[in-house]
Amino acid sequence: MVPWLVSLTCVLALGPRPSPPLWSFVLLWALRTPSGGAADSGPSAAGSLVWGPGLEADVVLPARFFFIQAVDGAGQNFTSSPGEKTFQVKVSSLSEPFSRIWVQVLDRKDGSFVVRYRMYASYTDLQIQVLLKDQNVAKSPYILKGHVYHEGCDCPEPDGEVWAEQMRCPASFPQIQRDLSAFPRVDPQLNAHEIPQRFGRRQSLCHYTIKDNKVYIKTHGEHVGFRIFMDAFLLSLTRKVRVPDLELFVNLGDWPLEKRQPHEKLHPIFSWCGSNDTQDIVMPTYDLSESVLETMGRVSLDMLSVQGNSGPPWGQKNQTALWRGRDSRRERLELVKLGRAHPDLLDAAFTNFFFFKHDEGLYGPLVKHMSFFDFFKYKYQINIDGTVAAYRFPYLLAGGSVVLKQDSAYYEHFYQELTPWEHYVPFKADLSDLLEKLRWARGHDEQAKRIALAGQQFARTHLMGDSVFCYYFRLFQEYAKRQVSEPEVREGMEPVEQPKDDLFPCHCHRTQVRDEL
Repeated sequence: MVPWLVSLTCVLALGPRPSPPLWSFVLLWALRTPSGGAADSGPSAAGSLVWGPGLEADVVLPARFFFIQAVDGAGQNFTSSPGEKTFQVKVSSLSEPFSRIWVQVLDRKDGSFVVRYRMYASYTDLQIQVLLKDQNVAKSPYILKGHVYHEGCDCPEPDGEVWAEQMRCPASFPQIQRDLSAFPRVDPQLNAHEIPQRFGRRQSLCHYTIKDNKVYIKTHGEHVGFRIFMDAFLLSLTRKVRVPDLELFVNLGDWPLEKRQPHEKLHPIFSWCGSNDTQDIVMPTYDLSESVLETMGRVSLDMLSVQGNSGPPWGQKNQTALWRGRDSRRERLELVKLGRAHPDLLDAAFTNFFFFKHDEGLYGPLVKHMSFFDFFKYKYQINIDGTVAAYRFPYLLAGGSVVLKQDSAYYEHFYQELTPWEHYVPFKADLSDLLEKLRWARGHDEQAKRIALAGQQFARTHLMGDSVFCYYFRLFQEYAKRQVSEPEVREGMEPVEQPKDDLFPCHCHRTQVRDEL
């Protein structure tokens, strides 16, 4: 048993192991002091806690991460920041004097820290040192023995269940079971013929085959630029684990496509968004998927960076609700109109006009774009649909403000696991009760705060990079089981090649040729 699970069992005495992946959830909340107050003395190096997937060699992520909980000498958890520079973290290779590893320590302002590091080469015997005033924290230094691969290394674990156990993946996800219940039998041969005929001329689709863990593609339609997001994630996943052979059609547009009723002949279409009147199979959005791949890379907004930029403590946040965005839905026009009529409750403005340019004079002027991290200076966040579901929802949940979410027919892959009034405050699709809900939140501050914290903890537990990889793998695994004919690399398909890294090549221990006996 790994050290953080030993600590969990001993301290909590919970009996059965919690449903994974819960690296960020169980310890952080269960070990809080009963009073919830901040500790009176400085953090203790021996008493503070360190745990998480980034301490395990086999958990390969684009940016690896783990957590630190500040604990004082009396064993009480800090519930506010002990200081941004309290802990220092050094990640290095014991055998490589010049390690290419970028490390960040992000203060979550609640007594805990998330540490993330991105490796640009692969190592053996990686050392992670967590220091408090030059003293080792908890069981530091942590030595990751064996092969510690960076994101670009093509070295898949051949056994999917071994990989899933290493990643602490759940056995399944509610949305996967719901979506695939409409497709008990999948015929790749038939789909390869029928789906392009039905959708290929008017929609933008990618027809993928994964065969022997290699990715192949054929595109249909004119606007297929968004294939880059799916290509990248499929390549990343197949570098980490052997994916079952399968064929799938991915919708590159915003709107889900399969509008037939369950009693009619349905075609399995994979989409980034679902709706109540369609039967598409939902994946994590391209935005969330890309943010996982590009964490500490070319994107700055991701589920880790938000945790270190969640604004001031609850009591110091601005008590006005905030919304910024473009004019992609008429209800957004009404939202801005409400904000103008009630500026004491709601600050809502457009940053861009595209869909309703003829109304710019009524709902303008445009305001400058605002850093997403500045959103969390405000206590109340408005989540309202765009063309489909607003893909900012995961980040809003993670930011520590209470989210007021519009009732919607659209949903992302995780909505089924959320509970209104527990993780967010709902309001009607036509916005008719939004002001009422805002006034309720203002008048019930402690309840609003609890909802904000529950939403934040949900995001920290269910929407991190490891969970996104687990979701894709379990989805493909369950879908592959339903195939009744053999997936094929079909005529017109081309390989999607793994990127080459001539500067830091990866030597996979799983594919090394053994000397003949």
